[in-house]
Amino acid sequence: MFRRIAMVFLAVLSLSLALLAVGCSAPPEGSAEWYFNQASRFAKQGNYEEAIANYTEAIKVEPLMAKLYVNRAAAYLSLGQYDLAIADCDKALSLDSKLTLAYINRASAYNVEGNYDLAIADCNAAIEINHKLAEAYINRSYAYNRQGEYYKSIADCNEVIEIDPSIAQTYYHRAYNYKALKKNDEAVADFQKFISLSDDDALIRTAQQEIAQLSAAGD
Repeated sequence: MFRRIAMVFLAVLSLSLALLAVGCSAPPEGSAEWYFNQASRFAKQGNYEEAIANYTEAIKVEPLMAKLYVNRAAAYLSLGQYDLAIADCDKALSLDSKLTLAYINRASAYNVEGNYDLAIADCNAAIEINHKLAEAYINRSYAYNRQGEYYKSIADCNEVIEIDPSIAQTYYHRAYNYKALKKNDEAVADFQKFISLSDDDALIRTAQQEIAQLSAAGD
């Protein structure tokens, strides 16, 4: 279940990254920025195939524009095409080694593929550039959890909450770490906090079931 909520978070993250740096003024039709804006609109609609097609056209016009690759990577992530996402992040970072979103997108892909050490390395790189990136901590938290490093995972959840306490999924993540450590009271409290913040009915029901089971175990 921790994996499922992580994938939900990463899907939302991918969409937010796909909308990176959309310009306000209308660029000339056929320019890289024009294709970029078209692609971003398609990504917002969930039409990732068309988004990728337009990012690709933009790359043909401006092959050295790093943001095109990192945004196309986000679209590939949303389609589950992780190797292509990684390749685009590699290219983006070859053009701009300080592009934190490329590290985060690549970490997301590595996490899904089970390459947790590589995901952690990318999150570390992103955090070194900007230590206030909630997305980097949440990706690293997931990787630590999958490696059984529950205290490290909790520490990263704490960092996310410090940056933005309104991210509901963080409490869900942390609750499963507490559950793994048999800290049932803490897990219950985090599941309750998640319920108070979330609008995901399916996950709320799961959290309620977890609370019932953990409460019963403590009786």
